[in-house]
Amino acid sequence: SELHAGLAVATANRDVRAVVLTHTGKVFCAGADLSEATGADPTVGPRGLVELQKAIVDCTKPVIAVIDGHARAGGLGLIGAADLAVAGPAATFAFTEVRLGLAPAVISLPLRPKLEPRAASRYYLTGEVFDAAEAERIGLITRAAASAEDTGEVLKGLLDALRQGSPQGLAESKRLANAEVVRSFQRDADELVQLSARLFGSAEAQEGMRAFLEKRPARWVR
Repeated sequence: SELHAGLAVATANRDVRAVVLTHTGKVFCAGADLSEATGADPTVGPRGLVELQKAIVDCTKPVIAVIDGHARAGGLGLIGAADLAVAGPAATFAFTEVRLGLAPAVISLPLRPKLEPRAASRYYLTGEVFDAAEAERIGLITRAAASAEDTGEVLKGLLDALRQGSPQGLAESKRLANAEVVRSFQRDADELVQLSARLFGSAEAQEGMRAFLEKRPARWVR
């Protein structure tokens, strides 16, 4: 709700040229709280994530994600929805869903148009952890920074460049750049919400989430 409100304020304020989405501590976003992932309506969580990602895409101001910690699952969807993304040396990324009996369903809406296809297959299927340099190579982020200081410098450079753009020019350029992402939401959002809900309610996913919370291998691990 705070992010939705912040995006609405930024959109309404003509003095705002860009929005920076970042974090404190060692985690950018770890995705859903698995201890609370079995509500009465299994579509509520995935639909909420669709709406949050869409709010980032629909914001008329460029959104820059700045990551210098761990990003997992749903957190990667937020990065994918952002227009630009900078990651520092402490950043790590993983599509962990496959190891929980799930799939990166609704986060694929902003990600599939941006990720290198072979890399998407690899990391969707393996759940491997990768670093900022690899994230840049596969199209998940814009720039990998060598140090925390460099992260700040890269961000400053992007913000300085955006300040040169007119509000109208930025809004329309963002709309053009996001055309495929918007089509992805229009075409696939409802189907992927249902897929996510079905997977969360499955026996395999229940086992995967229990195994994660109990810090043990899932029964299918060989």
